[in-house]
Amino acid sequence: MIKKLAIIGVGLIGGSLALALKKAGLVEQVTGYSRSAAARDEALALGIIDNAADSLKEAVADADMVFVAVPMGAMQTVFEQMAPHLKSQAIVTDAGSAKHQVVEAARRALGDKFDRFVPGHPIAGTEKSGPSAAFAELYQQHRVVLTPVAETDKNALEQVRQMWQQAGADVFDMEVEHHDVVLAATSHLPHVLAFNLVGMLSKRDDCDEVLRYAAGGFRDFSRIASSDAVMWRDICLGNRHAILELLEQYRRGLDQIEQAIRQDDGDYLIDIFARAKRARDTRFADPSLKDNSEV
Repeated sequence: MIKKLAIIGVGLIGGSLALALKKAGLVEQVTGYSRSAAARDEALALGIIDNAADSLKEAVADADMVFVAVPMGAMQTVFEQMAPHLKSQAIVTDAGSAKHQVVEAARRALGDKFDRFVPGHPIAGTEKSGPSAAFAELYQQHRVVLTPVAETDKNALEQVRQMWQQAGADVFDMEVEHHDVVLAATSHLPHVLAFNLVGMLSKRDDCDEVLRYAAGGFRDFSRIASSDAVMWRDICLGNRHAILELLEQYRRGLDQIEQAIRQDDGDYLIDIFARAKRARDTRFADPSLKDNSEV
């Protein structure tokens, strides 16, 4: 049982965790803080939080568990402002999608309280944002990655693990660097591609007609281009090295496809398309595979 949970960022991710733990009866009190007073008021009105704090100091005072769910560009500032007001045994965890940047920000800001920081990343979400988008079932059958480092207190790690399990998530551990490479490939790069494709089509004179006749596959893929722009800007900049490497690999593959089309090389196209189909059909056919999309 968490006596006081502080949610920093009361939108979809933070709000959904609060609702999940409330629904399970595993938290006594939830205090929420957001820079937006309107967001705080909305979260309070929706029953996501029990108290709306006017400052980070007020939000984390006497909190047993602090969950930071803000854009990655704001993480270090949040850590710095909350650090002096955390009680000695408070546990801090986060939802950042690029763990190296978050871990280093926490290391700099939290000082001797860094060992009570448990880096985490719930791989769940929708294309919607804000308190009204939150729902208690968001983390059901989704994975949460924890990326503890050498200094991470083992008891704090286990408490965060139990919190996410109680919210319905499948929790596993991963090294920080490996996490950032894996998520760049499976989440960050697809978002960049979707944003770019939809942005490109939006500049066409016949954009309305093109989108009117878009097939289901395009709608499924392009849906992630509805995601929050600030959040994804911060993710791209925070995980730039892994994303840039993957973009280069993708660009080389795209160049080869372009060359095959120009040269009427149907054999190459069949080979690459068939290999992709086999990989997709084989690896995604596992009935135990969980939906790990971030949107």
